[in-house]
Amino acid sequence: MFPQLEVQSLIDQYTQDSSYRALHWEGTFQDYLHILEEHPEILRDAFQRIYDLIMSYGTEGYMENKEKLLRYRFFSDPLNGGLDAVYGLERPLMYLVNVFKSASRHYGTERRILLLHGPVGSAKSTIVRLLKKGLEAYSRKPEGALYTFAWRLKDPGQEEAGEPCPMNEEPLHLLPPAVRNPMIAALNAKTNGRPKLVVEGDLCPSCRFHYRTLMQKYAGDLKKVLEHVRVYRLILSEQDRIGVGTFQPKDEKNQDSTELTGDINYRKIAVYGSDSDPRAFNFDGEFNVANRGLIEFVEVLKLDVAFLYDLLCASQEHVIKPKKFPQTHIDEVIIGHTNEPEYRKLQNNEFMEALRDRTVKVDIPYITRLSDEIKIYEKDYGPNRVQGKHIAPHTIEMAAMWAVLTRLKDAKKANLTLLQKLKLYNGKTLPGFTEENIKELKEEAEREGMEGISPRYIQDKISNALVSEEAEGCVNPFLILNELEAGLDHHSLITSEEQKKRFKELMTVVKDEYADTAKNEVQRAICADEEAIKRLCANYIDNVKAYTQKEKVKNKYTGESEEPNEQLMRSLEEKIEIPESRKDDFRREIMNYIGALAVEGRSFDYRSNERLHRALELKLFEDQKDTIKLTSLVSNVVDKETQEKIDVVKSRLIKNYGYCEVCATDVLHFVASIFARGDMKDQNK
Repeated sequence: MFPQLEVQSLIDQYTQDSSYRALHWEGTFQDYLHILEEHPEILRDAFQRIYDLIMSYGTEGYMENKEKLLRYRFFSDPLNGGLDAVYGLERPLMYLVNVFKSASRHYGTERRILLLHGPVGSAKSTIVRLLKKGLEAYSRKPEGALYTFAWRLKDPGQEEAGEPCPMNEEPLHLLPPAVRNPMIAALNAKTNGRPKLVVEGDLCPSCRFHYRTLMQKYAGDLKKVLEHVRVYRLILSEQDRIGVGTFQPKDEKNQDSTELTGDINYRKIAVYGSDSDPRAFNFDGEFNVANRGLIEFVEVLKLDVAFLYDLLCASQEHVIKPKKFPQTHIDEVIIGHTNEPEYRKLQNNEFMEALRDRTVKVDIPYITRLSDEIKIYEKDYGPNRVQGKHIAPHTIEMAAMWAVLTRLKDAKKANLTLLQKLKLYNGKTLPGFTEENIKELKEEAEREGMEGISPRYIQDKISNALVSEEAEGCVNPFLILNELEAGLDHHSLITSEEQKKRFKELMTVVKDEYADTAKNEVQRAICADEEAIKRLCANYIDNVKAYTQKEKVKNKYTGESEEPNEQLMRSLEEKIEIPESRKDDFRREIMNYIGALAVEGRSFDYRSNERLHRALELKLFEDQKDTIKLTSLVSNVVDKETQEKIDVVKSRLIKNYGYCEVCATDVLHFVASIFARGDMKDQNK
């Protein structure tokens, strides 16, 4: 059992950390005015609050294709340790945040419906979930504090009871415009660059009833009316239906607009005698409860037309119309999300012009950068999440690569393959392509990322592979890729045989890429003798130095001066496809790089030059592969000496590249079969 003393200690710590008293502050209306004087930002509207929430976590600036982009740390989900982090959507998120920014300055977008539009599984609902959770947490912080009020009323023969405002309104709604406006103008005069504060609207029908009743009782003495008001701190919570609302469409027979604006409480009609008495009405529709915060419309364009009319007034005029009551002011962000078929239907519906005109569409496409796609699956299938199974290196990478390839559009340049395009987007440099070229590629494919395979499909198939009986302790790339390919025959979103054929062709591309990747990795493991690489590098540099300076090389064995070893230099350069015509440029480039390092007082390290490093590895592998006889694995006839050398390579794969015993053995057999096929081709020639 857990020790009782430790439980008590944890409870005490929670009580201390929860700041319960600060979060449940209560005071008079006069106390609230004093707080406002010190912290006018309390009066921010919903758009201003969300913009400040996002900016409170800071930004990171970076350059991509000569364009400055911002990465908002908020969307990395710091609140939940990255559980709902959004990757690779910097541009759409910049556009979304700019909408919040302009709305916070009352430039017009505060009177629009925000519509996140994109294919299934592109993180639309995740973005909204982040905003909702962020608002909840922000309302608990001192800088995110907001307040509402309750009425202190006393019925005949009963004790005084508090009746909260059903819509959690801003307490300044209690002041008539003649008092409120000069006060807000004075607060705005001390803004110091802060966006202008605006408190629009009037009391909700319920509060207006109490206000009117008390004004009659006290003959218009507002001070005495305000003595019946108790102001308290408002904590937003979706679970408690305070400031955060969610509306999901149902079938047409069960849709009812009262779910948005509230409904009559029939039990109280008998008490108050009329269904138009606000005390006999439940102001608990989603628009009501989301006041001061945010309302999410799931699959918003699947709503019945009657609901869409409510949206028009709610967005443009910031009012809703509860049954049998006047228009009621609301202050909330309306954000919906939809997939492409529903949006196309909206575009083709001429009766929905008014809705289209009041909508700001934000495209949320699939990720087209491989490194970001990989992060999605690493988050779900990292070592901390997957237990009892090992995922072989490059397994997640290859699944992500196939997903991204399905989303890319063929380049208009005939000499650029889809795989090369993927690598360019992922930051790799290719000969003949500049950052301007990459920018042009993205501009010519406007709809790139709006079609293709969803991350959900990849996640489902990875899950299937993890529990498959074929995966004996380890899941390798071919298990996942075969699972992905087999699932295409039953994929509900693939609408044509042509599309299926294309996806299968891309699977072949990925398998070929994995073969090259595995081969290169085994080659690196074979030639991982660092001292041998250093010796080879030193020999190459000595010869290149002599060649570029038109000198001779001293033979260390004979002591005689000799011409630079052209055969050695070319044997390395050909490994990385340096043509004969470009050899002088490459050699001068190497020497200039070494010279620049020397000026800075730094020594040359072959690992700092990726191309030279790769050439050295390939050359060393070529020199050593015959001594290891890796192809003997195919025939299963391995002598003791060769087995010892293979075991050394296997141990390097496990230690340096993340393989386990099972997948290290598998990849060695796989690469051995590749080499064996290559040897057979050579013999046939």
